[in-house]
Amino acid sequence: MTNCKTILASKIASSFRNHIKKTISTRNIQPILVGFLANEDPAARKYAEWTGRSCNETGVRFNLIKVDKDALEQNIIDANMDKDVNGIMVYYPIFGNHLDLYLQNRVSPLKDVEGLGSVAVRNVYQNKRFMDDDKSMKSIIPCTPLAIIKILEYINQYKASLPYGTRLKGQTITIINRSEIVGKPLAAILANEGATVYSVDQSNVQTFTELDLENKCKTIDTDLRCFDVIPQSDIVITGVPTPNFKVPTKLLKPGVVSINFSTFANFEPDVTSKASHFVPSVGKVTVAMLERNLLRLYDYQHQIMKP
Repeated sequence: MTNCKTILASKIASSFRNHIKKTISTRNIQPILVGFLANEDPAARKYAEWTGRSCNETGVRFNLIKVDKDALEQNIIDANMDKDVNGIMVYYPIFGNHLDLYLQNRVSPLKDVEGLGSVAVRNVYQNKRFMDDDKSMKSIIPCTPLAIIKILEYINQYKASLPYGTRLKGQTITIINRSEIVGKPLAAILANEGATVYSVDQSNVQTFTELDLENKCKTIDTDLRCFDVIPQSDIVITGVPTPNFKVPTKLLKPGVVSINFSTFANFEPDVTSKASHFVPSVGKVTVAMLERNLLRLYDYQHQIMKP
């Protein structure tokens, strides 16, 4: 039996949200975020509701626009051209295939508040910390991976005081999710900070390694299985979108950090008997990171517009 600490996302998010609210009030600004909802996914609707409530409380103006999926691209183009709009987000999935990737890349990099476009993604995989040569504009990191980094920092697993590339040195981490939106970029970020990262999906287990000589984060297929890597892991992060999946508590290493970013509970109820820290959800931290990214984009846009 371990003395497990259950960490609620709201507690971690509160300091970020208070800072955002104070910044907006002190500077007397109102960043505008536009969200496009073009599906009937209950999880997307719930996320939209959270976003709206949070923005209302911090002083961000949030416009949720429900559109037909066939009209979505033109709406994105219009929002890119609208100088009053500072950030654009789309509630995926829309088509659920390569067309979603196409839509992600239609959002201007300077309004890509979710960090899903090719510029932001490339910067993650290449560990590029800035968007510009002058290093005045920090790269936008996808919201949920960034939220998980902030959670790891909060519980002192991610050592922000150490040099870049060493902040997770010596840690073994399993991520049970390899989506393009969360699992893969998160694996790259963690590997680039020195962790040994196992990426698990239905097909296999891959390892992610830090940058090679070509400045690319490398992935390697293995013959390992999920139940081989979980017992080795200091941190287990799950995002399986089904209520039927559970990480068996008996596989967990004593003292493990367990983080669930799925809308479903991916750990068994007795996870706290093995874990040192358990984070049952990350949604509120994700929304806080969304607003944090928005503030940065607001500043970048006004910086570029200066004569």
